[in-house]
Amino acid sequence: MEEWGGAMTQLEHVYWIIALIASLIFVVLFLGTIIGGVDADMDGVDADIEADGGIGFQFLTVKNVTGFFTVFAWAGIASINSGYSSTITIVISLIAGLIMMFVMAWLFAFMAKQAESGTLLIKNAIGQIGEVYITVGKNRSTIGKIQIKVQGSLRELEALTDDEEDLVQGNVIKVTEIVSGELLLVEKLKK
Repeated sequence: MEEWGGAMTQLEHVYWIIALIASLIFVVLFLGTIIGGVDADMDGVDADIEADGGIGFQFLTVKNVTGFFTVFAWAGIASINSGYSSTITIVISLIAGLIMMFVMAWLFAFMAKQAESGTLLIKNAIGQIGEVYITVGKNRSTIGKIQIKVQGSLRELEALTDDEEDLVQGNVIKVTEIVSGELLLVEKLKK
């Protein structure tokens, strides 16, 4: 072991230290993401940016920086082993690390956009025609359920009514407003 460490240059030592630490963190983040228990982007800057909702492409995240240092270090070690000079090694390492950061940022932005496209926007239910599935009590007495087509797919949502009679299964209804969250106000469709 002493022979292996003693034969290395100072630059090689730095690259190996960064490679081992960054790779360990990368493996922990990767396993945590797969298992589902760990998400480093829940803390600090990443959570603040995500809460904004307006930024899809996030360059400086814990995962991206970890990816940068992992690829930076391993590209540096490969460059040193290939016999490149210190300057060329550092340039190759920086370029490889930055490419990794851009790829990861783009990938996470792409995945976030795909996840958002399936999200129900409840405001799109207003004005939609549907059918009562479970009786909706008159004058907002009991919450019932309706089936309506929102954003191209059939949804079962909770509803109230201001009508003077219960809306029973099979009644055709129209959504008039959002009461709160995903609770809708409906009225019986007049013929």
